[in-house]
Amino acid sequence: MKEFNREFSLLLRACYPLIYISSSEEERVEKAIASITETMGNRHTYIWDFVDGYQDNPNNTNFGKRNPLQALEFLEKLPSNTGGVFILRDFQRFLEDISISRKLRNLARKLKAQPKNIVIIADEVNLPAELREVFTVVDFPLPQATEIKEEIERLMVGQSLDDELLTELVRAAQGLSLERIRRVLTRAIAQNGKLETEDVELILEEKKQSIRQTQILDYYPAQEQISDIGGLDNLKEWLLRRGGSFSESARAYGLPYPRGLLLVGIQGTGKSLTAKAIAHHWHLPLLRLDVGRLFGGLVGESESRTRQMINLAEALSPCILWIDEIDKGFSGADGRGDSGTTSRVFGTFITWLAEKKSPVFVVATANNIQNLPAEILRKGRFDEIFFVGLPSQDEREAIFSVHLNRLRPHNLEKFDLKRLAYETPEFSGAEIEQTIIEAMHLGFSQNRDFSTDDILMAASQIIPLARTAREQIAFLEQWASSGKARLASRNYQLKIDN
Repeated sequence: MKEFNREFSLLLRACYPLIYISSSEEERVEKAIASITETMGNRHTYIWDFVDGYQDNPNNTNFGKRNPLQALEFLEKLPSNTGGVFILRDFQRFLEDISISRKLRNLARKLKAQPKNIVIIADEVNLPAELREVFTVVDFPLPQATEIKEEIERLMVGQSLDDELLTELVRAAQGLSLERIRRVLTRAIAQNGKLETEDVELILEEKKQSIRQTQILDYYPAQEQISDIGGLDNLKEWLLRRGGSFSESARAYGLPYPRGLLLVGIQGTGKSLTAKAIAHHWHLPLLRLDVGRLFGGLVGESESRTRQMINLAEALSPCILWIDEIDKGFSGADGRGDSGTTSRVFGTFITWLAEKKSPVFVVATANNIQNLPAEILRKGRFDEIFFVGLPSQDEREAIFSVHLNRLRPHNLEKFDLKRLAYETPEFSGAEIEQTIIEAMHLGFSQNRDFSTDDILMAASQIIPLARTAREQIAFLEQWASSGKARLASRNYQLKIDN
């Protein structure tokens, strides 16, 4: 919030005529602007909307009612030395109108020498091409921990909250708008007369709903554990070593926050499972980004969604941001075929990746490294890049053990794990799971429990992806052997032809 106040104050003093603020918190933004203009002392805040015109206008009440062009003409009626910040609600809806667009560009010239600023507040940045050069876009952050804490204490006047409960409530509420926080807490207070530990779950449900409504990120409940990953010893050791890196003791020690991880390998080798297990082991919320959702059809919409995704992830930090199949999302980052939209979105993303200071740990997975832009593989984007290859025989045995122990914990000894691992060469973890499911169908259809022979029968009917993707695997192994990635498995043997 301090950064926004500083940036917005600077724009006012520098006479930036047209400002576009990206936020869904209209009331909170207006309150922040009013506070800034009050401290400056030489500007009055004017608020206009289509229904009521200018409100609390000392010169002419309701001027510009149902007339957006008149709302802009109002600025010219005031003396040139009269300072003012003119907040225009919902005004982005009128920007495609030629008369509005032309008037704004004319005002952009006139207001450079006057202490007047036009401010549009909207959920998304949607500017016509002719207005992009004259508007300055500013992001308004979601409430941070200090502001949330103050709001909770304000709502709980007369009730002293346990410090631990207050900390949990604040952490759970991060990433929500102030209005949503008020709504869910007021509901909890109305129901119980006070705030309790159980109300943390209410806030988390509200958070899931809020994230779902953005249609950009998904909130994943991570139940998977590190022990659910068969093999990948180097990767697991790397992760376990960083388990306490988000703690206050790590900050006191001088450790920076971990930045992220890129996992490269063919489908079904446990990359997505690893992302979920990290979140569970580190006790952090897991957000999943489908890169395709960043791209919208309107001009500027994709860039706006990217900024919204970054703001939301940072507001929810510390958290895990899981980007599945990042190679597919950014395969067109060379800018050809989409007017450079993919390139601009990718540029914004990797700049944030390299410069972010917030505790957002990015776990990106990729199946085809050839489709990834070279910039994302440079040092500084991720802490480490791991190559996740096909499981070895020992790792396949461990994978069979994990799945069968989950499904038949009391009868695990009846399965011949060594034989299963030996008879399934080149099978990925996902294919091993599928053979077990197929064996279960076979046993269930015959009204009996499934056996080792059923699993082997199912395996004989599956052609593993490794046999149809030999060229892709060979390329990935060649790439990993050149020192561009670490091996996720300790005993993995790169099959490189000399």
